[in-house]
Amino acid sequence: MKKIFPLIAFFTTVIFTACEKEGSTNNTDTELPMHSDDQSRFSGETDAIAVDAGIALESNPSFAGRTSQPQAVICNAAVTFDTISNPRTITITYNGVNCVGNATRTGVVVLSMPSGVHWKNAGAALNVNFQDLRITRLIDNKSITINGSQTFTNTSGGLLINLPSLGTITHTITSSGMSVTFDNGTQRSWQVAKQRVFTYNNGVVISSSGIHTEGNLTNIAEWGVNRFGHAFTSATTQSLIIKQDCNFRLVTGQVTHISGGMSATATFGLDENGNPVSCPGNANYYFKLVWTGPNGNSLIRIFPY
Repeated sequence: MKKIFPLIAFFTTVIFTACEKEGSTNNTDTELPMHSDDQSRFSGETDAIAVDAGIALESNPSFAGRTSQPQAVICNAAVTFDTISNPRTITITYNGVNCVGNATRTGVVVLSMPSGVHWKNAGAALNVNFQDLRITRLIDNKSITINGSQTFTNTSGGLLINLPSLGTITHTITSSGMSVTFDNGTQRSWQVAKQRVFTYNNGVVISSSGIHTEGNLTNIAEWGVNRFGHAFTSATTQSLIIKQDCNFRLVTGQVTHISGGMSATATFGLDENGNPVSCPGNANYYFKLVWTGPNGNSLIRIFPY
């Protein structure tokens, strides 16, 4: 089976807003585009850590509950295992460019699991602690720094190495409070609740969706307070699909952001004209961002990712 882990940080995008001071609240047409970019970076980078965690977990028999031990390869990161203590820990120390080559990562992520628990078993839970994990994207040198803990749960059981025979594997990722520091020094607390379903069709296919509900709004994946000090929700209104046979790129999906009486919808998997497109190889995909201001004025922008 091919390697299934070098998943790109598929949400990483760049949004340019001319002549606006970052973090300014004077222009409501700036807030949602900037928040959309913030949320995309946070979601994409934490998902990338989930991939690295999977690499480390499945490479160690004590954690995975398997007999063989494939090599764990995480770009520009040192991985150390403590299988004696309780809980057992895996420490990933980042110091360099990621595998995709579009960002640098510095900081530490510690995975911990009680003795006697094996990741292959249904219901196995893993604590993932982010310690000053700073991610800087190279295209514009903008960064975010992430602290806090998430819980990864293998709700269905099974290892990804056995996915073709298992048919489907389901994981959840939850957190009651992640600290996010943006490059202008603004610090906020965000919450996470998402489900990732793995299937196999000419390679691995990952379908990600939110699982939190607030009032009538469902499928919320992240929520909290944005850099502008406004409460927000970000919901997957169409599941986000990543495919191995397209170099693990995000090929379709839709996220809707709501904040301060405004909403914005980002639709992924498009060409530069905003039309759906099949896998473009190494060329850019694009997403279309449509947002509505408090006066009902709508704006549309198309950005590469």
